[in-house]
Amino acid sequence: MRGRCAVLALVAALLGGGPGAASESETVPWEGGSLHLLVAGPETGPAVLLLHGARFQARTWERLGTLEVLADAGYRALALDLPGFGASDRVALTDSFLAQLLVRLELARVVLVAPSMSGQVAFPLLLDRPDLLAGFVAVAPVGVATYRERLPTIEVPLLAIWGSEDGVVDPALGRELVAAVPGAEWVLLDGARHPSYLDRPELFHRALLDFVARVAPVGD
Repeated sequence: MRGRCAVLALVAALLGGGPGAASESETVPWEGGSLHLLVAGPETGPAVLLLHGARFQARTWERLGTLEVLADAGYRALALDLPGFGASDRVALTDSFLAQLLVRLELARVVLVAPSMSGQVAFPLLLDRPDLLAGFVAVAPVGVATYRERLPTIEVPLLAIWGSEDGVVDPALGRELVAAVPGAEWVLLDGARHPSYLDRPELFHRALLDFVARVAPVGD
């Protein structure tokens, strides 16, 4: 019970406020509205784009320290408020949404981090525009079953991170994803639930940094 209370307190802090790494806000005009991003790290660093789940937003990554961790390692970390979340307007969301955004931001060879709900927009990019990606970090995303038949065609380096106690997206789907994608890597965070990065942030950051360092080295 004590552990559950601690996690709930952390979730409340991430949603409602609290200290975090300094970052810059950027607004991108989009289809009659605008999209909001938080950005940290050197402009010349390899780009890492962080999406979010249904209960969270871009500032989740700031308050968790993920933006700071990536920026300190030399990466250009961008956390996006998906349409209708955080400070982003509720603009049209299509299968080509992320590809169009990366082109608009003039970003290529990005490492994409997609937890939970954001798998809905991440998998179309991964499957249809792999040229825009240096790597994909699947953090218990939805969509594995939806794209099951196409998973073996994925050529982008892939890291799957799941919590062992995930009751929303079964870890069995993560194992299926890793088995289907040649060379895919698997990290199971023991004792963590669906937003595993909240339960085990240090292990999550370690796995994330190790992966991005190999697929998008700073200085290349």
